[in-house]
Amino acid sequence: MVAIANPVPADAIRRAEDAFIAADVGGTHVRIGLVRGSGDPGAPVSVLEYRKYACAEYASLGDIVGDFLARLAPAGVNRAVIASAGYALEDGTVITNNLPWRLSPVELRAQLGFDDVRLVNDFEAVAHAAAQMDASEVLQLAGPAIAPARGPTLILGPGTGLGAAVWIPAGKRAVVLATEAGQAALTAGNTLEMALLAEMLKTRTHVPVEQALSGPGLMNLHAALCAVRGAAPSAYARPGDITAAALSGEDPMARESLDVFCGLLGSVVGDMALLYGVQGGVYLAGGILPKIRDFLIQSSFVPRFLNKGSMREALERIPVKLVEHGQLGVVGAARWYLDHDDSN
Repeated sequence: MVAIANPVPADAIRRAEDAFIAADVGGTHVRIGLVRGSGDPGAPVSVLEYRKYACAEYASLGDIVGDFLARLAPAGVNRAVIASAGYALEDGTVITNNLPWRLSPVELRAQLGFDDVRLVNDFEAVAHAAAQMDASEVLQLAGPAIAPARGPTLILGPGTGLGAAVWIPAGKRAVVLATEAGQAALTAGNTLEMALLAEMLKTRTHVPVEQALSGPGLMNLHAALCAVRGAAPSAYARPGDITAAALSGEDPMARESLDVFCGLLGSVVGDMALLYGVQGGVYLAGGILPKIRDFLIQSSFVPRFLNKGSMREALERIPVKLVEHGQLGVVGAARWYLDHDDSN
């Protein structure tokens, strides 16, 4: 399944001699673009062509990039930046639980004949884009419209897993701290959540945050809730089935599952804001959240975010926004590449 956005005339692509490939590799989809910078460190990245691919339909990332290149007018592209979740080994190979195939920049460079292939953590890439989003691309959830202080900014999002990064201002170029926050231990904030956590611990010794706060995590929450409530096991096959049933009101158990999801998310985001000393704001980026935006607004997300005892007043000063830019990962990866490439 391939989706096309922002097509441009072939002659415009041919003139893009300095263009390169930027890809956002998720557990379900790869979003890929032909991009170009303007030479100005503060200027937006231009996306000349953009497509979305289903990971399961291809044998490797190289096959996806190859298909994308084959559909472009000749542009002499020989550079790429790949944003992906996971842990990078010394040889550049990525360890991740969410991809159906091996991801190696060395192999990509050889397969595609590229001069340069870089790898960046997916939410480190998103951080480079989210910090530049304007008001038309965000939804205010909590706090003031503008942060009262310039400081660390948290970018977080539940998708196939849960990713998080911290954008830290440091002179002309920011420092971005990539994290594995999704693997931190999930904590409970009320009696129901304690029961759900106990249910999940029946099958594992460690329940990470993304075991509940991700697309598959919503499935896990719903299964645990059915067990705790003594209800029949869920027949839902996908996270989207649960959200659809919750939003339509046709299934009270699905609605309660989504409400637990939002409450846990608020609590986790509040914890991370305190852990990382966030002052510049919180951006919730991509994944499942844009699909449940209205539900999220009415949920316990904000009360749970603020429910940190004496730190409530500090959290009330932090803007919390939902980023709704579909090409955020691609743009962020490109921005990261430009910031780290001495030739640009």
